[in-house]
Amino acid sequence: MTSWLWGTGLLLIYLVGIVSAVMALMSSRTSQGAIAWIISLLTFPYVAVPAYWFFGRPRFYGYVSARGERDSVLRQVLNRYRSNMLPFCSPSLTSDIQAVEQLAMMPLTQHNHAELLIDGKATFDSLFAGIDRATHYVLIQFFIVRNDALGRQLQYHLEQAARRGVRVYFLYDEVGSRKLDEGYLKDLSCLGVKVSAFRSSRGLKHPFQLNFRNHRKVLVVDGEQGWLGGFNVGVEYLGESRRHGPWRDTHLMLEGPSVLGLQEAFWEDWHWATGEVINLHWQPVAMSAPSHDVVIVPSGPADRLDTASLLVQSLIHSANERLWVTSPYFVPDQGVQDALRLAAMRGVDVRVMIPERPDHVLVFLSAFSFLPDMLRAGVKIYRYLPGFLHQKTILIDNHSATVGTINLDNRSFRLNFEITAFIPSPAFAGQMRLMLEEDFAQCRRVSLDEIQQRPLWKKVISRAAYLMSPIQ
Repeated sequence: MTSWLWGTGLLLIYLVGIVSAVMALMSSRTSQGAIAWIISLLTFPYVAVPAYWFFGRPRFYGYVSARGERDSVLRQVLNRYRSNMLPFCSPSLTSDIQAVEQLAMMPLTQHNHAELLIDGKATFDSLFAGIDRATHYVLIQFFIVRNDALGRQLQYHLEQAARRGVRVYFLYDEVGSRKLDEGYLKDLSCLGVKVSAFRSSRGLKHPFQLNFRNHRKVLVVDGEQGWLGGFNVGVEYLGESRRHGPWRDTHLMLEGPSVLGLQEAFWEDWHWATGEVINLHWQPVAMSAPSHDVVIVPSGPADRLDTASLLVQSLIHSANERLWVTSPYFVPDQGVQDALRLAAMRGVDVRVMIPERPDHVLVFLSAFSFLPDMLRAGVKIYRYLPGFLHQKTILIDNHSATVGTINLDNRSFRLNFEITAFIPSPAFAGQMRLMLEEDFAQCRRVSLDEIQQRPLWKKVISRAAYLMSPIQ
């Protein structure tokens, strides 16, 4: 009897493995990911089946259902807000900008002011000053929040805002901030701050969505000022970590109608996390001068398209003279790799800046498997030497730039909720160029010989790590 039950159990596991392999074949977003899952599910079903059902889901279901319902409160508010935006929408002068607008499902807005914030002190001074100016509400979300000196400073400013009668909504990712203790959150809640974790799974309705993350870093004050970029909340982001040393990162402060794009992204995230539809201001406030055009591009696993990957590919194809990219994690999909190589072959000055010091070992090793092809095509790879490079920026020619949260890897392209500001402004692009020129001056350029002379065992490990990248 026991052997019969054992054999039946094994047969069921193999049958579920076959069914899961078919599902992976039909739904995986990349051929690499499909192959990796199919081989695992058919070879090691005992381990791979539960792993696939918890980590292999290709889409984030349920997130946009309320927005899509004809009579939903979210849809009604969005329709009114979008009509308010019409006087501030800038005409799309090029097909490249039109493509970004369609990916974002948000318009190019004018009468904005964009300010680069370079490194931790400038960023958090600006963030805290913004919170202190709030009179109506503060919307704030981070992927990582730590209960350390910087985290307690943030807590203080949020508590002071709540004491003034400002409505404060605090959203954090449950995985990225898994070490954030209950005492920190309880202290915020006791003063009236609305606190919620962003959970990829929600009850029994969507139980198998554990591999998704909300990687956005957003602050909105009164619907008039907004911040986004690479920084999380922890003293390491101020360069006070022995492991990482000096921390190089970039954030962005926005004023003007584009802030409502940031607000919309937070508003939908909060609705997913809590079920609440919070009452916010949706009337755009235009800046007189200086003026930048801005498109806010939210992206994530609930999108119909691979928004983040397509955005990066579109920006690469639009470059004619210069394409400078910074990313701490550089394992782009095949489409982005091909676009980078083609751009270099067209004579574009393609530079990619990545860290010298590894943060995630598998991601670091993966890059060695495809860097030779990049280098042969003329793509220039630089490693940042002074400390850990964490900024996520792109400079296109002398006319456009992006600042956001997207890393050039599969997780950011397909598994994370991300957000990016696209700014087609020569003045802003000039500021970005000066900033990146200083960074490149502190880098070393990677040579093809350096990669090819690595021992065979390192090449094998790098290739294996790269094959696993779609499911990391």
